[in-house]
Amino acid sequence: MDDGLGDLLHRVVFLLGEATRRRVDNSSGLSYSQIRLLGTLEDIEPVTQHGLAQALAVSDPAISRALRPLEDAGLVQVHIDPEHKRRRLVSTTEAGRNAFHATGKPLADELRDALLAADFPYERYLRDTAALAELLERSP
Repeated sequence: MDDGLGDLLHRVVFLLGEATRRRVDNSSGLSYSQIRLLGTLEDIEPVTQHGLAQALAVSDPAISRALRPLEDAGLVQVHIDPEHKRRRLVSTTEAGRNAFHATGKPLADELRDALLAADFPYERYLRDTAALAELLERSP
């Protein structure tokens, strides 16, 4: 890989990480793990607690512990699966979706602003990324 390209890629990843940390630090009291859980849940709901644990690559007890404060805050609902009484289904509430979207909104604008502030060649980055995606689509 070209040293200049490697340096640019490193800067993108670093700035994206910084933007994510700032967003979590300024969030409405949700931790990064809780934001990640709400986002994952929104993508696969309703899901069993076990399925959510697998999706997040954590243990079933860890999911149970993580869900309690979210359920108490009204961000998720945990209820018995009517088709299988031993399973618990989890889904987000309207408040949970709103909380996730308020704190976990897309980083595109923030990333663009951070890259431009760091004198990153953002337009070149977009062109090169689009060209790479097109090349990868054409390759077998």
